[in-house]
Amino acid sequence: MPFVVNPNIAEAQTLDVDFYLSSKHYQQSRELIFARSWQLAGDEDQVKEPGWVTPFTYLDHFINEELLLTRDNDQQLHCLSNVCTHRGNLVTEVPCKVRDLRCKYHGRRFGLNGKFLSMPEFKEVKNFPLASDNLTSLPLFQWGKWLFTTLKNDIPAEAFFGDMIKRVGWMPVDKFVHRPDLSKEYLVNAHWALYCENYLEGFHIPFVHAGLNSVIDYGSYSVEIFRYSSLQLGIGKQGELAFDLPKDSPDYGKNVASYYFWVFPNLMFNFYPWGLSINVIQPLGVSKTKVKFISYVYDESKLRMGAGADLHKVEMEDEEIVQLVQRGIRSRFYKFGRYSVTRETGTHHFHRLIAEFMNGPTA
Repeated sequence: MPFVVNPNIAEAQTLDVDFYLSSKHYQQSRELIFARSWQLAGDEDQVKEPGWVTPFTYLDHFINEELLLTRDNDQQLHCLSNVCTHRGNLVTEVPCKVRDLRCKYHGRRFGLNGKFLSMPEFKEVKNFPLASDNLTSLPLFQWGKWLFTTLKNDIPAEAFFGDMIKRVGWMPVDKFVHRPDLSKEYLVNAHWALYCENYLEGFHIPFVHAGLNSVIDYGSYSVEIFRYSSLQLGIGKQGELAFDLPKDSPDYGKNVASYYFWVFPNLMFNFYPWGLSINVIQPLGVSKTKVKFISYVYDESKLRMGAGADLHKVEMEDEEIVQLVQRGIRSRFYKFGRYSVTRETGTHHFHRLIAEFMNGPTA
């Protein structure tokens, strides 16, 4: 049975509760949603110089695709399969600087661009090498120092990230500095989509986030919908910390305290006057999710001020709610909900995208 979410929010019902509880739908979402999405592969600083290679896993514990970032001697960046085309061994296990890629199982060598170079004891093999002997190359999209890739590449990256880049392109993102000491990971006992839809509306702020509500002007809080993303614009109350916006910004003249960008299905870019928190929402099970906060600081003097003052406290408040929702939706008396026409446009948009992708092709 196809997923249906009425495009008219005033008439629409939320996704059927089965989407959050069904193991079948959870498994289907791997290929139908996440393999078609663009995911954060890493940071350019991880492959800053020619010869550097950094392995990573595309959605660890969910899709588990082993990949590799490299920078070749021509300064070109590559995203490659990290699986040797001979017998399937991992080519590289840890970040390192090398001349070429060499599998330690039987010595097969590849260039830093993934092209096959040589293989011991293979002189007698006919029709060798073939294109299939190269490491598979994946598309790579870069904004600032952030690198993104996808497994299927049937939707261009610009469709996901373009509206965000256009809106905050004035920010000096190349100067943002990764701060592992401010980055955190959380385990949440709830379905990944429940966590995302909580993020996608400010409706709950006055009820759940007393601290955030004290600095944000709830009456001016707004949501803008794009094709595969959305923006929640947090306007600060008078006297609260806000961005110093350039005159060519469409938000010039507003007391913007935060830009909350969401990119389908699971990436969140939270810009504050001090910098950025990238949140990666990673499915681990039908009712278990890992949330990664990756922090980048531009102006340390503004840390712990304004809307981004205490991200941990806000996270704890959100986790409490979504975990209660996860328990509640198991009730035999709950099947679906309705939307606030003025306050839940972001959640409605999210549900429509889920329906679109879950009803789409698997190829």
